[in-house]
Amino acid sequence: MKILVVTQYFWPESFIINDIVRHLHESGHEVVVATGKPNYPEGKFFSGYRFGGTQRERYLGKIEVLRVPLYARGAGGVKNLILNYLSFVLFGLVCFPFMLRKRKFDAIFVFAMSPLTQAIPAIPLKYIKRAPLTVWVQDLWPESLAATGYVKSKFALRVAGAVVKGIYAFCDKLFVQSKAFFDPVARYASRDKIVYYPNSIDATPVVSSSSIPDELIQLLEQNFCVVFAGNLGTAQALDTVVQSAISLRDEPGIRLVLVGTGSRFAWLQEQKVLHRLDNLILPGRFSMDMMPQVFERAGALLVTLNADEIFTQTIPSKVQAYLASGRPIIACLNGEGARVVVEAGAGIATPAEQAGALVETIQRMRAVGKDEREKMGRSGRAYFEAHFDMRHQVQSLAEMLKKSGVKE
Repeated sequence: MKILVVTQYFWPESFIINDIVRHLHESGHEVVVATGKPNYPEGKFFSGYRFGGTQRERYLGKIEVLRVPLYARGAGGVKNLILNYLSFVLFGLVCFPFMLRKRKFDAIFVFAMSPLTQAIPAIPLKYIKRAPLTVWVQDLWPESLAATGYVKSKFALRVAGAVVKGIYAFCDKLFVQSKAFFDPVARYASRDKIVYYPNSIDATPVVSSSSIPDELIQLLEQNFCVVFAGNLGTAQALDTVVQSAISLRDEPGIRLVLVGTGSRFAWLQEQKVLHRLDNLILPGRFSMDMMPQVFERAGALLVTLNADEIFTQTIPSKVQAYLASGRPIIACLNGEGARVVVEAGAGIATPAEQAGALVETIQRMRAVGKDEREKMGRSGRAYFEAHFDMRHQVQSLAEMLKKSGVKE
């Protein structure tokens, strides 16, 4: 198949779409990626990129990547995010048809993390290329806009809802990463368009050419470390993590290690100083190929989300990464994500945004002992291989895209 992937986020940014594209290529499909200039999560362009001009390059030296100008996210804030989102839509609409002229495709596939508006440039391409359009819904709009606090105006949320309904109307299929997404997505689209397609992780072992800092290795090996890895933003209930660190401040041997960056990283640094939290470790962000060095030394892996209803319906992609790592998981969230961890026998779930319960769960996880934690890790890995292994998932994706233009 000839597949056009449209996504605002792509390598060298770290998202699962990178591995999916690679596996599609390795399976014999011709893949072209239409994307923007990489600037996530730091908010500034990666080395070698700038705002102006279009760009053509090769991912892994093999896969064609087309890039359009994009306004960098900057330090965050609503204004910067709006400019970031709209710039991809505008330049995508103007530039992609020209950059892809005379090219034919069998399917167009949109990796639709927030913002969903990144699907808009794919709509005219659907008609120009006469190819079915599939959007993989990773985030529920407009609900997530309200839940994260970025949009508070009821009128603006209604407008966003109308935009979502319009985008979905042009799609031939809507893939959803969680079974709990069916009802929310069906409010804006025909239910017969919706197909369950979960996130997956490439768990192939990778030997990194770099090593994490020696002081972090020593800290991980000498303490019971609960490791959180990923975006440190408004949806991750970080107030709960800080409150838990305060409660555990005088408990010897327990450390909360938050690996990553995001819009609340500076706030976390302030809280660490303000409350003298020597047990709250903020080492920053590491590349994906270095993360196994962190995971293998962790006492447990932590996933947190806010208690908003919308977050009960999603499975954070880090859940699959944690399951694949074979380490025990503490799931401080409600709904689908917690259900998967418990069903897998991979760890302990505790209610979202309840610091006291999280503290007790951390203490309990340490108390069960190494053998029990390793048993949880093995169960999680087995569940991952049965449900989320990328090789099988990409094969399924290709088959589903092939059928996406077929009317049932």
